[in-house]
Amino acid sequence: MFKIDQRGSTPIYQQLVQQVKEAVLKGILQPGDKLPSVRELAVRLTMNPNTIQKSYQELERQRVIETLRGRGTFVSLHYKPSKGKEKMSVFEEDLRNLLVEAHYLGLDRAKIMQLVGRLLEELKIGEGDS
Repeated sequence: MFKIDQRGSTPIYQQLVQQVKEAVLKGILQPGDKLPSVRELAVRLTMNPNTIQKSYQELERQRVIETLRGRGTFVSLHYKPSKGKEKMSVFEEDLRNLLVEAHYLGLDRAKIMQLVGRLLEELKIGEGDS
């Protein structure tokens, strides 16, 4: 279900956080779905359980998942995307950097818009999702 790039520049725990959020966004994981335990996922991904725990803690902090003592970890039933100003500022800076990279890859405005449109479609992000 999750694919971790051990050699990538993105920290492993952040890769897992991003992949869980993407799975929720795509509808692969539904609200109320049970996630594997820390130990179980660590064995499946051959990773340190502390890394999985760190990812789960971050997802819980963002209210994407919730842990019910004695029952397990579940996709939150009450998740609402955050629109914090600080987080929006970081996103805008990241997007700016990606657009600069796109320019240096030789992508024109039309190709960038086509790519963004395809990714929005793939991630099932509609105009009503704000």
